[in-house]
Amino acid sequence: MPAKQQKWLPEVQENNYPAATFYLTLLLPTKGVATIIDKLKAAPLCQFKAKDIFRASQLSLLGVSNSHVENDRQKIKDGAALSPILLVRDASNGRVIVADGYHRLCAVYGFDEDAWIPCKIV
Repeated sequence: MPAKQQKWLPEVQENNYPAATFYLTLLLPTKGVATIIDKLKAAPLCQFKAKDIFRASQLSLLGVSNSHVENDRQKIKDGAALSPILLVRDASNGRVIVADGYHRLCAVYGFDEDAWIPCKIV
């Protein structure tokens, strides 16, 4: 599939932080999650390639049969801007946790595995 240029919002959408909180609460002690979210909010935006985020996260690529991925793919096709993703370094397991934005990451990867993904990481 030919590469499609993605557009990104200049900042993480505010509703992404509660989504990250709910997800991280499944993986980490609840006490520490609020601190991580505060750090993510304060973190500057940076960029990593889609393929490197997948490698570091050790996640599987969701296909277009996933409705959330397809919804984000349609946003890309329509030229809509996506929210940057939220990442947490999990040093104890040697990987990166995609706290929010997994479906956006999968959608972008489907167009271009070398695409630069804006994100916040702590």
